[in-house]
Amino acid sequence: MKSAFLLSLSALALSASGALADEIRVLNWQGYGTDLDWSLKAFEEATGHTVVHEYFNSEQEMLTKMRTNPGAYDVVLVNAIYNPQATEEGLLAPIDTSALENYAGIPADFAESDLVTEGGEVYGVPWTWGVTSFAVNTQVFDPVPDTLDVLWDPAHAGRVSIRDDAVEAMQIGALATGQGINDIQDLDAVKAKLEALMPQVRTFWGSENDWNQYMAAGEFDVATYWSGSAARSAAMGLPVEFVVPKEGAIGWLDSLTIPATSEHKEAAAQFIDWMIDPEFYVKWDAEGAPASANADAAAALDETAFNRRVLGDPEVAARVQFQTPVDDDTRQQYLEIWQALKAAQ
Repeated sequence: MKSAFLLSLSALALSASGALADEIRVLNWQGYGTDLDWSLKAFEEATGHTVVHEYFNSEQEMLTKMRTNPGAYDVVLVNAIYNPQATEEGLLAPIDTSALENYAGIPADFAESDLVTEGGEVYGVPWTWGVTSFAVNTQVFDPVPDTLDVLWDPAHAGRVSIRDDAVEAMQIGALATGQGINDIQDLDAVKAKLEALMPQVRTFWGSENDWNQYMAAGEFDVATYWSGSAARSAAMGLPVEFVVPKEGAIGWLDSLTIPATSEHKEAAAQFIDWMIDPEFYVKWDAEGAPASANADAAAALDETAFNRRVLGDPEVAARVQFQTPVDDDTRQQYLEIWQALKAAQ
C-alpha cells in the first residue's frame, strides 16, 4: 500500500505532462542511498522525473565540482561541517522546507544546526547521521574490544587501517588522547599518538569499496570506519562488527542541498523529500544505511535494527562528539601534520 507521500507524488505526475518532467542531477558519494535502483525507479514512476548521478571521493572534490561546474547539479550531498563554507561562497540556494512533507519529522537539534543561517534560512536538509569509529573482523576478535587502544595493539601490527583523511585522523588521535575533537588543545600529544600508529598500518583506505575489499581478503583485523558503511558491510556478509568505544566517537551529519545554479529546484526539492521519507528509509536501512535524521523514520525501524538498537542507545549516544566546522587554517595545519606522518612512515 502506498504512503500518502507516494500517492501525492503520483497525483503530481499524473497532472504533469511528460514535457514538464525534469532530469535531476545528483552529486554524492557512490552507493550512498540516492542512487539505489529500486528507489530511482519508484521515484520516476511517481513523478516522471529521471535522476542521473555524478560522484566525488572527498568533500574538497565536491566543493571544487560545484565551484567549477555551475548549473551541472540539482542536488548535492554536503556534510554539515562544510555547509557554512558552501553557503558563504554562494554555492547553495535556500530551501523552502514548508514544501517538504517529510521535513516535519526532523528534530530541532538537527534542523537548527549549521545548515541554517542566523537569519533562519535553510541551506541544507538533514538527511543522515552516523558515527566514525572503528570496526573489527569478528573472525579475529572474541570478545570484541571496547577501546581505541586496539588500533595500537602490537598483536595486530600490519593489519590495521585508518582512512586517509587529515581531519578524521586528527580527531581519532584526539579521542585516543582523551581530548575533544573540536578543540584539540595538545596537538603534540595527538601527533605522537598517530606517529605510534603508523607502524601498525597495513594501508590507508579511501573509499568504502577499498575497505570492503581489504576486509573480504582477510587483510584487516581492525580499521576505522563509518557506522552506516559497517552496517552495509555486515549486510554483504562480511564478518564485521562496529564499535563505539569507551573513549568516544566522531559524530557527523550529512545534508541534501540544492545548488544556487540548479535549473530544476522544484524537482530537486521533490527528490529531497523522497529521500527523507520514512518509507524509503526503512527499506534502505534493511540493506545497510546510516541513521536517518528524520525521527519518524528512525521510529519506524524494527527494534533489532542496528540504527535503533545501537545508535538509539542513550549510553552510546552520550559518547559521541559531533563535528563542528573546521576553519581553513586549522584544516591546513592538520593536513601538514598528517602528510608529514605518512611521509615518515
